[in-house]
Amino acid sequence: MKTKRKYIAAGVAAAFVSSAAVAGMIQPAPVDVDLATNFAGGDMLSARYAPNKNEFIGCGVRKFDDGAGGATAFGFCQAEDADGERAFCNTDNEDLLDAIEASADYGYVTFSWEPKTQRCTRIGFSNQSFYVPPNVGSNL
Repeated sequence: MKTKRKYIAAGVAAAFVSSAAVAGMIQPAPVDVDLATNFAGGDMLSARYAPNKNEFIGCGVRKFDDGAGGATAFGFCQAEDADGERAFCNTDNEDLLDAIEASADYGYVTFSWEPKTQRCTRIGFSNQSFYVPPNVGSNL
């Protein structure tokens, strides 16, 4: 009887493992702010559901009517890791603004900055399937 239970338990465990494999890879990337190298990175989903109240990461763009028929724009990125280290940078560089505007939900964010001016020197996004929550699109 013990042997039969072992086979049943092994079968149940294998069923869970195989269903997880079908679900696809998940790659959590908690927020990391490195003040020594002026680098911050992490994925938005890991930050949102972090087991602490500190973590966040993201970037945004603000555009304003300049009153002369055009617009002025600036962008920013900000992050805080679990240890409370914070990072912020801003930019009006059109290429970096384009990078921010190309971001998507649940992506991995990286940015670097010049520490004296807080100007962004690099902004990157990685929008990969392994950063998407497991139940998004589950009705497909």
